[in-house]
Amino acid sequence: MDAFRRHSLRLLLSLAAACSFPAAAQTFPSQPITIILPYSPGGAVDAMARLLATKLGERLQVPVVVKNVAGASGAIGMAEVARAAGDGYTLLYAPSTIAILPAFYHKLSFDPGKDLVPVSQFLEGTLLVAANPNTDIKSLQELISQAKARPGKLNFGSSGVADTLQLGIEMLKVDTGTDMVAVPYKGQGPMLVALLAGEVDVAVVSVQLSLPYIRNGKLRALAVTSPNRSPALPEVPTVSELVPGYELASWHGVFAPASMPPDLVRRLQREIAEVSKDPAVRKTVEDAGNAVLGSTSEAFRKKFEAEIVKYKNVVKQAQLPLQD
Repeated sequence: MDAFRRHSLRLLLSLAAACSFPAAAQTFPSQPITIILPYSPGGAVDAMARLLATKLGERLQVPVVVKNVAGASGAIGMAEVARAAGDGYTLLYAPSTIAILPAFYHKLSFDPGKDLVPVSQFLEGTLLVAANPNTDIKSLQELISQAKARPGKLNFGSSGVADTLQLGIEMLKVDTGTDMVAVPYKGQGPMLVALLAGEVDVAVVSVQLSLPYIRNGKLRALAVTSPNRSPALPEVPTVSELVPGYELASWHGVFAPASMPPDLVRRLQREIAEVSKDPAVRKTVEDAGNAVLGSTSEAFRKKFEAEIVKYKNVVKQAQLPLQD
């Protein structure tokens, strides 16, 4: 009889635990939500994070606040979310840089692939290779030809260690057998200012920030890094039209602590997907040269895992120094 009671008690406890997850999702949210952005205020990523937070708060009927936690190429803020409770009240908004960190650092205080769960990819961004118009580089072909003719003489702007924009040029160097020298800056903003001033010859920049300067002639767009041409700049070719196989993704997505129950992940993903359908959101994101997604958690997870592997290979091939 005692054995029967013990078995029954274990069964009841198991059922209670299984039922608690759906209940948590049904009562969520009951307090404000914090979205950690692992960079300083201002800039393209910050603007999109705040747009999502505002609309998500309207749907969930609780305040959704963006908290900027900058440092170590975003690793400090990302680690804070990885250590947080998986109750849905602490989320991470991060660009594709999060997939690059494991390739650049000997040790991180967290494992992006294990300690965080991808909730939804909010948007797909467009990056492009741009040149200062005072150079005689008028096309991607001319850039490659000049870099081959004068190894190590051309320079490019780097927006920081473990950054998608730097890897864009590093990938191009590997794929074309060229050599250009990186000039480091603290973020895309200062790097863009340097490119506009002619301090560097070329750089990979986001369409969102560079589009006004391209339209007024202060920057020259050479090629977009995505597999397809950008609707915002249909006359600009893709890198892959000249360098087959080249593709550099730029995206923003929402992550949660890995301990978050699957039903709560699905709930948040559905809410983000609904925000992505909002006409005002779509217009704001698309006017900045991006595409709205609101993908499923599973699709985002597969993309994230594949890019972690890809960037590790890029860093190895480019022989870039690892960070402590």
